[in-house]
Amino acid sequence: MGYLTIKDEISSEFEEKKSIFIGHVKRVYNEEEAKAFINKIRSEHKEATHNVYAYIIGENMGIQRYSDDGEPQGTAGVPVLDVIKKNGITNTVAVVTRYFGGVLLGKGGLVRAYSRGTAQAIKEAGIVERVQGAALHVVIDYDLLGKVQYLCGQNLWHIEDIIYTDKVEIIVLCTDEIMEKIKNEMVQVTSGKCSFKKYEEGYYFKIENRLFKEEI
Repeated sequence: MGYLTIKDEISSEFEEKKSIFIGHVKRVYNEEEAKAFINKIRSEHKEATHNVYAYIIGENMGIQRYSDDGEPQGTAGVPVLDVIKKNGITNTVAVVTRYFGGVLLGKGGLVRAYSRGTAQAIKEAGIVERVQGAALHVVIDYDLLGKVQYLCGQNLWHIEDIIYTDKVEIIVLCTDEIMEKIKNEMVQVTSGKCSFKKYEEGYYFKIENRLFKEEI
């Protein structure tokens, strides 16, 4: 099983009654990384009135922390945390920076502004599924290439690369859950005239039916 997290590190800005709010989000894998990101944002925005944060860590969302950073209790950190939770994402840290513009927003206004700062940044960062997978290499003869390409197209299995030597080696990035299905159907369509190699086992990002390495 995989879990949802954010794709990119993003900062997103808007103005609310002369106050500037900047939402920052980043994918992290432990509390040390989350705290390092929070400190980085604090350092970059030393002149800000507040740097409110929240983060959720762990596939089971077991670690959840937040800070109002001087805003009235319940108006900042909790709304940021709630937006992360409502998006169903984990291994995510969000910091919402506020430069006070001289106009008070009230408790309801603060909740809306900090929620918006988080939601806007998450939307721009994008949400992906992080899954266990591997690069499956399927080795076949040249005359079977068309059949295998058609099979992959019909099942929406994205062919990452094709290597041409004395044989044809097709590379498909796939989750552990469907790897056996791919192997079985490859054996059927080639009448058993194929072999398999598995490389680069680990975590990948899944967008629709395609896997990507973690560099995205």
